[in-house]
Amino acid sequence: MNIGEAAKASGVSAKMIRYYEQIKLITPAHRTESSYRTYGENDVHTLRFIRRARDLGFSVEQMKTLLALWRDRSRASADVKSIAREHIEELERKAAAIHAMTATLKHLVKHCHGDDRPDCPIIEEFANQSEEAPPPAINSRFGLNGLKTDHGGR
Repeated sequence: MNIGEAAKASGVSAKMIRYYEQIKLITPAHRTESSYRTYGENDVHTLRFIRRARDLGFSVEQMKTLLALWRDRSRASADVKSIAREHIEELERKAAAIHAMTATLKHLVKHCHGDDRPDCPIIEEFANQSEEAPPPAINSRFGLNGLKTDHGGR
């Protein structure tokens, strides 16, 4: 099948297929005499594997490792499980960071009147954050998610 058909069958765009070939995540496609890429069912199966791993947020390097393990029938499942556990920890750190950012923004929005006055705790927080200060979620000297809870009655 051509690249468009492989893209449709795998759910990976033709542009991404070319990119994955370029970075050597997948082996280069077979070429016809006129240099068109051709793909077989095994190629599509590999692309589906990559799409699923990508959908779960694995990095290109992690996908390379997972593909190598997938192809290695003598692999230990513990190796695969280890990669998945590391990825879970990474996702949980990111989720916690997103939760902290969301809570911070909710707190700021709650304390902003949203009226015609120029004073705004959202802008004040952005402008008054020093370069040395840790991110709000980490700074325990303050209230909710590191934000000062005293907004001068605003």
